[in-house]
Amino acid sequence: MHIPHNLGRMSIPSKRAVTAVIVVAAGSGERLGYGMPKAQVPLGGETILMHALRGVVASDVARQICVAVPKGDTALRESISEFTIDLVDGGPEISVVDGGSSRADSVRAAMAALEDGTELVLVHDAARALTPERVFQRVAEALASGAKAVIPTMPVVDTIKTVAETSGSETSIAPEVVTGTAPREHLRAVQTPQGFELAVLRQAHEAAGLFDDKQSAAVTDDAMLVELLGVPVHAVRGASQSLKITTPLDLIIAEGLLEGPLGIRWVEG
Repeated sequence: MHIPHNLGRMSIPSKRAVTAVIVVAAGSGERLGYGMPKAQVPLGGETILMHALRGVVASDVARQICVAVPKGDTALRESISEFTIDLVDGGPEISVVDGGSSRADSVRAAMAALEDGTELVLVHDAARALTPERVFQRVAEALASGAKAVIPTMPVVDTIKTVAETSGSETSIAPEVVTGTAPREHLRAVQTPQGFELAVLRQAHEAAGLFDDKQSAAVTDDAMLVELLGVPVHAVRGASQSLKITTPLDLIIAEGLLEGPLGIRWVEG
């Protein structure tokens, strides 16, 4: 699933390149079981989205923040409006767009709403609501140094096996059989925000528009789309606090981080 590319003429962005942050907050949150969009679920007295937005603003990396919310949502739009009013003068502009049926659709809708002149973009999942601002800054610094794509990562601590479905008489023993063990020293768990030259990310999403259903289902993040263009994706250090809130257990852990003695967000990741 390799896509030819023609990026040789793209210039390295300057350190003063205009940067935006896209916050993807259009998830349904079904696995959390609250009966509301995930970004609206309460966490430590505020919504998941408000925690995410505070982290983006505190990082001071963006001129614009564009939030993709569920289509037809009013509650999140109202809370974003109230949050915007509370920002001090000189803060980033915050805009809102309707998200799509998939994460990729939401990212594309947000890219279409970015201000003219935007050169760099960080794409962040609202579900990673407790990401420390230093992670945003590390990604932005790598982009300013000349990277076209940057992701925050963490070393994998578990042993990772590859498996295949069992067949024949072995199906009565177990549903899967191990086919190999991945070298853990080369594995990384990927987080957000993921940073890109905006032109590169747009080209990657345009190419993805030609994917069939199977190819689309195989893509799990924006960095993978950029990899398929043949563009190098650089990695910087993420943070253990940047867990993705997907299940009720994740929410319990996030609540514990907020209530812990370290004050999580302000701790270096």
